[in-house]
Amino acid sequence: MKRLLVVMVVALWASAAVADEFADQLLSIQHRWAEIQYQLPEKQREAAFEQLVAEVTSWRESHSQRAEAWIWQGIVLSTYAGAKGGLGALSLVGDAREALEQALALDGTALAGSAHTSLGSLYYQVPGWPLSFGDDEEARNHLQAALRLNPDGIDPNYFYGDYLMQQGEPERARSYLERALLAPARPDRPQADAGRRQEIQARLDELMAR
Repeated sequence: MKRLLVVMVVALWASAAVADEFADQLLSIQHRWAEIQYQLPEKQREAAFEQLVAEVTSWRESHSQRAEAWIWQGIVLSTYAGAKGGLGALSLVGDAREALEQALALDGTALAGSAHTSLGSLYYQVPGWPLSFGDDEEARNHLQAALRLNPDGIDPNYFYGDYLMQQGEPERARSYLERALLAPARPDRPQADAGRRQEIQARLDELMAR
């Protein structure tokens, strides 16, 4: 019995250590993404994101049953595509969509519905057929799903507000952008919050200028 208890304790300790390692790696990727997106000069972002894609892909391959890993592969691929631009970015956004859809298949609630948020943002920002898969209705569906899972979150409110601006609904857009600006801080992601709040304020300033 004593030996069995020792084995159980060791197994629990090993499981907790793996969980802690995964969380640390996730946070490291999130911090690096925010540094590149919000602190690096624009001309340096493409190369930095390319390097981060390699890092996050290797991490995801080691954790292929974790929705969070697929979510962040999708996020990094999509922002790399934005930094790269042009027709060369279209295959990257396709890969990002596949990663985010895999995350949804594993756990649509992971990271407070971030797969829905990121998919929604892709659907309204990429071109439609025949160039790519852009679809405003799909965007609305995913962004509304994200808001149901995380109604006070900074990202789903920001992206839905931005989407509504593009749909010609300025007053509704303002409501969601203001809610995003008031979203609770994420203590472990201060750089991402600060950068996102600048984007939110820029959209609100744009609405005021109309």
